[in-house]
Amino acid sequence: MNTKSKEYGFPVVVDWEARRTVHAAIAGKEPLAVATPPEFHREADPSVWSPEDLLTSAAATCLAVTIAGAAEREELSLGGLSVSARGVVGRREDGRFGFTRIEQVVRIAVAPEDEERARMLVERAEASCLVAVSLDVDVETTLEFSWSREPAAA
Repeated sequence: MNTKSKEYGFPVVVDWEARRTVHAAIAGKEPLAVATPPEFHREADPSVWSPEDLLTSAAATCLAVTIAGAAEREELSLGGLSVSARGVVGRREDGRFGFTRIEQVVRIAVAPEDEERARMLVERAEASCLVAVSLDVDVETTLEFSWSREPAAA
């Protein structure tokens, strides 16, 4: 019996523009300028996304869309959902300089009676978020609730 797991490709093309700026392009999507962050190069443009911004946002957005999808499947009414994240870079235990952790705060608005159900849903989403489980860095998530009786507009 030959059982192959599904594989998906996510092609991107990165072309150098000038100095330390490149453009990342994906067919059918707007290109994105990416550059060295100002923390590593004083002359860098702070308004341009850096690879570090992208990695941190990839973890946060993956968690957010995973939570939203799970809530939809489980018919859990969300009054709001926000994930803020902070990527922390420094000297790692292996001696290399890189990401040491990603700190995420999930703010979710549900009816008070749905708090435990939402907590379990977020825990499952954390465990299945494709980006976070693919990283060799600790992803720390804190959950904050606010109470909502009205579902968010679709």
